[in-house]
Amino acid sequence: MKIKQQKQIRAFLTETFGSARGEALSARQEKLLGALIERTENRSKAQMETLVQTILPRVALYQALGQSGLSKEDAYAHMRSYMLDRVGAEKHAATAKLEAVPGFYFLYSRIFLRIMRTTDLQESTQAWGRGWFDVTIRRCLWHSACVENGCPELCRLFCDVDNVTYGGLKKLGFTRAKTLGYGGDCCDFHFFKK
Repeated sequence: MKIKQQKQIRAFLTETFGSARGEALSARQEKLLGALIERTENRSKAQMETLVQTILPRVALYQALGQSGLSKEDAYAHMRSYMLDRVGAEKHAATAKLEAVPGFYFLYSRIFLRIMRTTDLQESTQAWGRGWFDVTIRRCLWHSACVENGCPELCRLFCDVDNVTYGGLKKLGFTRAKTLGYGGDCCDFHFFKK
């Protein structure tokens, strides 16, 4: 199975650490990723696809950085740079581009809520009204995967990517007071029409 994130991760590592060290880190990350995938079980097809394509490559990257001789703080700082400056910025650009679609808020809110009602990636409740919608997530695959793989602190960066993704949009506002990744009892997403 081709994992899209791998190309981006390899580029990040070689740009950050130089060709030789970056390639060595990339090889380590790929080996760790293979092991993470192999030992993951009891997941639905959708959960497994999200783990393989989105979550586990980043867990493996964090583990590879941690095993490379970097301090835990430096490994986390590099991960933060990757997650916010690459992943978050890419997601923000894609979402900002979607705002050009006529009826963006209406379409986005309906699709987002429908996905949240039907997915098994999170357990959530939803509420909505004129010009706003809320999603309260009580259990989330990203948080579970980080905890299960010994890096609960990494989940904070997945949460921070949401802040980058939705921050500064012209038609969609976003707030959140707490997240599972930061130790909250839920993630309390609040979206509103600007």
